[in-house]
Amino acid sequence: MRLFTGTRISALALAATAMLAPFGAAQAQVTKIQSNPQALILDAADVKAGTDVIFLSGQLASPIDPVKTFADVKSVDDLGDTKTQTISVLTKIKGILAAQGYTMADLVKLTLFVAADPKLGHMDFAGANEGFKQFFKTAENPTTVARSTFQVAALAGPYFLIEIEGIAAKKK
Repeated sequence: MRLFTGTRISALALAATAMLAPFGAAQAQVTKIQSNPQALILDAADVKAGTDVIFLSGQLASPIDPVKTFADVKSVDDLGDTKTQTISVLTKIKGILAAQGYTMADLVKLTLFVAADPKLGHMDFAGANEGFKQFFKTAENPTTVARSTFQVAALAGPYFLIEIEGIAAKKK
């Protein structure tokens, strides 16, 4: 007894493939969820299976003077205040992402570790946000990210005020 002809099997295989296609890599997506469009950060980011994802290690600011090395850093002034260091770190993250074919718009999650600015005697959350605003919700990058910020006792060196790690995701 013949159940299917060769033509019918091919038709069934094509139908099954068409039904499964929405679940493949071609449909991979990232959905940024934001209940308040004016908010600086997202509520969440939904990254579907089959999406390319890159995890960024924590990055620290570079010395303001590009000739200086980390060994030459002797004060906070060599790295700048929290805003300046945030801009330095996000610029570094932008370069790392670009080298891997990602953009700042592909970032879905950032974690900020912020130490007290010795000149202020406390964490400069406003300074971190001012630096952040130069990279997110801008004409170049109208998107933003899910974000957490933690105050920490210290970072890798006594003059670092912020370290940022991130996760970026994009369609394959």
